[in-house]
Amino acid sequence: MNDRLVLLHGWGATDHDLAPLGDLLARAHTRKLEVVCLGAPEPHPSGFGRQWYGLFPPDYPAIPAAVADLRTRLEALNTPMCPLERTVLMGFSQGGAMALEAGCSLPFAAVISCSGYPHPSWQPPSQHPPVLLLHGADDEVVPVSSVDDIWDRLDPERRAKQISSCGHTINDAAIDAISQMLKRHLP
Repeated sequence: MNDRLVLLHGWGATDHDLAPLGDLLARAHTRKLEVVCLGAPEPHPSGFGRQWYGLFPPDYPAIPAAVADLRTRLEALNTPMCPLERTVLMGFSQGGAMALEAGCSLPFAAVISCSGYPHPSWQPPSQHPPVLLLHGADDEVVPVSSVDDIWDRLDPERRAKQISSCGHTINDAAIDAISQMLKRHLP
């Protein structure tokens, strides 16, 4: 049985943006770790990159369809050789919001949201996977207060967070925390 890490990029990025992070985490993992980088379905309005749904202004009515589409793609990854129970889902920024909403309702080993935020109507099920929230205290894109809003919605026994002194990025402290989460939930 294999382990897997699925990465969801942020608004305006592409599926390739998190690939170097995935490679770094795979090299540090104690077992073989397959890394899958999923790309958002919509073109970004700038003409470069992708988006999970329109963000400026927020296209809230498009969120349910975007989440349903992602959920279908994630469920398609479930195989006997690598079930979702041996998969960690991680997203950054808009990808973090998508990871929370789609991932908390599936049987993942864990869900990680880096610089993410909650969708307005998101409410995780009571039996959601373990969730790690990573955020920069100086995030100029997604306010660090988003962590509190997510935190309050999660089961106290199945949540952890780390606030680092950085901006809208995944720094070394976050990489260490992600690596530890992988080791803990994909032993």
